Amino acid sequence: MSGPSRRPEIRRRRTRKEKVLKLRKRLAAATAESDRSRIEQKLNRLGLVSPGTPLLKKA
Repeated sequence: MSGPSRRPEIRRRRTRKEKVLKLRKRLAAATAESDRSRIEQKLNRLGLVSPGTPLLKKA
């Protein structure tokens, strides 16, 4: 696989990783239950697309 064909994939992964980190920070700082549930739903939606480790750890 050549460099130019991997650029979109690398950009996609980097953007997704930044988005997940941002959502996790917002989840940790959220105090209202409605905010927490909305952010958890977004993380779950992102996690459905990615195989492997879950994005949200269940307690």
